[in-house]
Amino acid sequence: MERLKTLCELPGVSGREDAVREYIIGQIEDKAEVTVDRMGNVIAFVKGRKRAVKKVMADAHMDEVGFYITYITNDGLLKFNAIGMNVSVILGRRVKIGNVAGVIGMKPVHMLKEDAKDKMPEADSLYIDIGVSSREEAETLVSQGDCAVFDEGYEVLGDLVVSKALDDRVGCWALIDIISSEPEYDFYATFSVKEEVGFGARTAAYAVDPEFAVVLESTTAADIAGVEGEKRVCKVSGGAAISFMDNGTLYEKKLLDQVLTLAKEKGIPCQLKSAVAGANNAAGIHRTRCGVRTVAMSVPCRYIHSAASVASLDDVRAVRNLAEATINKMASGEIE
Repeated sequence: MERLKTLCELPGVSGREDAVREYIIGQIEDKAEVTVDRMGNVIAFVKGRKRAVKKVMADAHMDEVGFYITYITNDGLLKFNAIGMNVSVILGRRVKIGNVAGVIGMKPVHMLKEDAKDKMPEADSLYIDIGVSSREEAETLVSQGDCAVFDEGYEVLGDLVVSKALDDRVGCWALIDIISSEPEYDFYATFSVKEEVGFGARTAAYAVDPEFAVVLESTTAADIAGVEGEKRVCKVSGGAAISFMDNGTLYEKKLLDQVLTLAKEKGIPCQLKSAVAGANNAAGIHRTRCGVRTVAMSVPCRYIHSAASVASLDDVRAVRNLAEATINKMASGEIE
């Protein structure tokens, strides 16, 4: 899993995926025909041992949540806009802007009025402190429009991994690993940009024009204390999470049933998500051109879109294995 660690540690805020893209191309360029479209999506044609009957596209997004620097104060503090997060997950967190370290700060609790102590601060009251005392000094290190990512480290806790950017470097890892394993059938792999701001893989899907698509993602797992029943959405260590509906896509039942049957036949653990929440690149892909029959399979992830997301390595492997099996069945024409 050293490749997953490397992927997670790379910076790649939506729209600034350059480092991730360069690494991925280096991992697959001798195994696939690789192009990069004008949006920055990586599109790879992967030649299998057999010719595909149906054209299949598998997608994982490269971008992560993070921060754009919008303004530098006279005191050298950095104001920012957060991409894909709310205030609750960013207070006091360590970040990096390139090689410059910083911390997200706010007014100390001791300085707050009593009625404000139990309230979440407004986002525009926060700033990044990089340890300088003037705008001029800050401008020697950073500029407006620079991006920051969390700087909290990557840890393995038994079968669990804790890191920033598990959404969706777990999908990128799985797709790279499939490409590296001498696939049975030809297929297209796309590593897409800007999913966290809603752009996603639609332009890549337009270029590929697939009949089927498999979206490899991570998704919210709320299997924690104080959350019961369907509100848990899915369970860490419960296998690949399959969506039948989310806020961007209504998934085709016939295709969904075939994927669930395939998982059972292959002994790959999987689970259906129990709540309708969020969306992913399937929303754009399945509406491209004349339509694309699409399925989404995700790694359950606690504390998603934070500095310390938690996922099971067994679940990562389950998504990888189910995606590979699904691609083969689609490409062979066995999934109708």
